[in-house]
Amino acid sequence: MQWLRKAKQALAALVKNPFQLISVLGLAFCLAAGVWMWRRGLLTSRAALQAFLAPFGPWAAALFVAFQAVQVVVPILPGGLGCLAGVVLFGPWWGFVYNYVGICLGSLAAFAIARSCGRPLLYKMFPRPMIDRYDRWTGEGGRFARWFALLIFLPVAPDDYLCFLAGTTTIRWQLYTAIILLCKPFAIAAYSLGLTVLFQQVLGIWA
Repeated sequence: MQWLRKAKQALAALVKNPFQLISVLGLAFCLAAGVWMWRRGLLTSRAALQAFLAPFGPWAAALFVAFQAVQVVVPILPGGLGCLAGVVLFGPWWGFVYNYVGICLGSLAAFAIARSCGRPLLYKMFPRPMIDRYDRWTGEGGRFARWFALLIFLPVAPDDYLCFLAGTTTIRWQLYTAIILLCKPFAIAAYSLGLTVLFQQVLGIWA
């Protein structure tokens, strides 16, 4: 059967690529956790969620920041869903702060890893069409930094890949860090605000 053959091929590709395998397993775990929280009423009642997080104290925020940093290096959730988790768990303001800190730390780590490992790492982690699509900017000298800053500023670009890609170019650490710290807040705030409106006005949750 054709679908079974394709499934076997996809499974074999995952086994050969540990980065994609970890991403798939991580996504499955996050989805399972989300379903469990929904059934427990933690996603529909702020009081229930706060009561659930209270015993963890500051460790809840620390673990979430660490999770956001790791998921930039090994993509487990799409960036929007990660920001959604921050808003759900900690509210729009602290959710934004924890998202910002975690994502910035992960972005710096991704840059450092790519600078150490070079381009071969890109081909192990990301699909070839994505690499080819953005490759033309890496050969345009100083224009890469401007394109990179614009894409990081926008909330729709593949930020995780761009951070790894930047590590394989000649962009300086100082300039890269400045772009991440100054341009990331807008995209994160857009996600946080949009998701807050979605929860409160559209879905009627925590209104």
